Amino acid sequence: MANLKEVRTRIASVSSTQQITSAMKMVSAAKFRRAQNAIIGMRPYAAQLNEIIADIDSGDGALTPYHAVRPAHTVVLVVVTSNKGLCGAFNSNVLKLAQQRIEHWRSEGAILKLVTIGKKASEMLARQKDLALTSHDELLDAPAFDAVATLADSLMTAFVDKSIDRVEVVYNQFRNSIAQDLCCEQWLPVGGGERKAKSGKQKANDYIYEPSEEEILREMIPLTLRSTFYRMVLDSLAAEHGARMTAMQKATDNATELLKDLRLSYNKARQASITNEIIEIVSGSEALKG
Repeated sequence: MANLKEVRTRIASVSSTQQITSAMKMVSAAKFRRAQNAIIGMRPYAAQLNEIIADIDSGDGALTPYHAVRPAHTVVLVVVTSNKGLCGAFNSNVLKLAQQRIEHWRSEGAILKLVTIGKKASEMLARQKDLALTSHDELLDAPAFDAVATLADSLMTAFVDKSIDRVEVVYNQFRNSIAQDLCCEQWLPVGGGERKAKSGKQKANDYIYEPSEEEILREMIPLTLRSTFYRMVLDSLAAEHGARMTAMQKATDNATELLKDLRLSYNKARQASITNEIIEIVSGSEALKG
């Protein structure tokens, strides 16, 4: 009977866990829908900005301070994770790639500065005492363009002032609810020094620019950089909710399978106990007759 009691206790525990994971999946699904709509609405705008800049930036010397390619003496690594767990390998994959980039730049002799967005990255990378770390975990609580743009502006100003020479962003790019693409994108300098001249070639769009293309480029590059940075944060947020929704769905499915096995074990044990009781009664009855 003690065995039956243990199985009943475990069934109740797994059932309670199943209810929790199911509720968490529903919450994540609602948040995922909002985050998905935000990133889907952001991508066409960001893509159009990039298209216009690619059309203007002909490679004939129309540069901005954000195009300046310098030896990477000081590198800023922006690591975007989540503030909460229970989202599978979402955070661990980002942290592994971030560690690889840290080791790479250390081998190159660069001075590394870390900027983290998400408590999971802040907690893990803060253990490395030899790295300068700045946290902006609050940006994920209610991601707004102005707040993200403020951080982007500070990095852009430091790049123009030559305090830093390169900025990389490590994050999960949203693909769909069950898949994310792990990315490490160079955010600054723009183009990474790989701009190809288009002189003598037909432009994709025959626009007439007023004022000059150079002036428009100088105004649009900062706007595009802010939008790109905001798009990365939204990508990570949508990927996070998708990963958590998938993880909670798998946990619920596993709990369902475990409950089936436990109930089967409980019924077998109960049936065996009943059979033993019947045998004892029959044996006692036969002994009295004898």
